Amino acid sequence: MNISVVGAGIIGLSTALTLADRGHAVTVYDPAPVSGASHYAGGMLAPTAEVVYKQDPLFPLMTASAELYPDLIALTAKYSDLPTGYRTEGTLVVARDVADKTHLTELREYQEKHGMAVEKVTTRQARSLEPALSPAIHGAVRIAGDHQVQPRLFTKALMDACANAGVTFKAERVDSTDELDGDQVVVANGLGARDLVPFLDLRPVYGDVLHVRVPEHQYPLLTHVVRGFVEDRPIYLIPREDHTLTIGATTREDGRDQPQVQGVHQLLRDAIEVVPAVEECDFLEAGAGARPGTPDDLPYIGRIDERTVVSTGYFRHGILLAALGARCGAGVVEKQAPFINLSACDPRRHECN
Repeated sequence: MNISVVGAGIIGLSTALTLADRGHAVTVYDPAPVSGASHYAGGMLAPTAEVVYKQDPLFPLMTASAELYPDLIALTAKYSDLPTGYRTEGTLVVARDVADKTHLTELREYQEKHGMAVEKVTTRQARSLEPALSPAIHGAVRIAGDHQVQPRLFTKALMDACANAGVTFKAERVDSTDELDGDQVVVANGLGARDLVPFLDLRPVYGDVLHVRVPEHQYPLLTHVVRGFVEDRPIYLIPREDHTLTIGATTREDGRDQPQVQGVHQLLRDAIEVVPAVEECDFLEAGAGARPGTPDDLPYIGRIDERTVVSTGYFRHGILLAALGARCGAGVVEKQAPFINLSACDPRRHECN
């Protein structure tokens, strides 16, 4: 089958690779590959740590995708020798003060209520695992099952894998799916999908994110992903093997596509509260990415007509849900029954709103 994929972010690339590996002829259309949300993402594969209250329909999708991720990593490695930044040390979540500790305790109870594995540890144990943590933290939990990739490395490896698997790339903007030759079309271009499928209710949710370099004498500053609450604000620090740390991320819907001074200041201040040695790092970059959000923060995955499949609206979970999006998107293209209930992801659920 000839398949056209619109969008070369992590969803489009992982779907294209999955389809090519199944023997299909795949063409990916994108004038600027990996320049959207995937470029600015943190890359945490964190179905437990990223839990948000009252988003229960999302939990099984996140868990299933995390379980599928080793397969996606292996598929990428089948066609590419490039690194992905895949790491499995796990996550520490810490509380900066007493009020934050209450938040952390309530979150852990909510996670455990939904069957998620969270290990309560003492602050001494947390600092034994990560000596750079502030001695002033008031609480900690460890989540061994939450992993990470480095999105800029992973998407580069996916593009290389796609090319080696026979995928054709065309640096072209698509204004209508009617102009494409594919027997099947996968619309996976994030926010751009609303231009091709007008009834999709997508909005840009911006997030400021920072990159710093750890000096040689401090490396490795961290080995686990460290998430924290500082005055109830979330913060995360992601260690990379290239001696950098990714620090993020704010959430705002102000339509401003550049990093904001307030956001940069807040992220640095909160990161230093949790890991004081961040003060000594080299500042490399501040960026702002637009995540494609939906009214209920669930993705759109499914068929909208006999020729067109939609896979977008992944909001904050695009990297984590890429494994599920690729498996389900490819399955929908091939008209297979989904391996997981996708009714909550119906692309037409907001059509009349």
